[in-house]
Amino acid sequence: MLTGCGQGRAPSFLIFGSYFPAWLIGLALSIPLTVVIRALLIRSGLDDALPVRLLVYSCLCLLLTLAFAYAFSPH
Repeated sequence: MLTGCGQGRAPSFLIFGSYFPAWLIGLALSIPLTVVIRALLIRSGLDDALPVRLLVYSCLCLLLTLAFAYAFSPH
């Protein structure tokens, strides 16, 4: 059950002498990316067809954050 502790290090980045978790960096990158995707959906007219926009964009931001954290985690 503790296999995650055996990896040797947490998924983090060294920025200005401090370690930041990968999910926090992913969140900082996924928020502007979600805004860009929203602008593209508005321009294409698909934004009007979304049923619950706040939930859709919140889940999109979460998906991008977790994808970034997974991509840069030690496998």
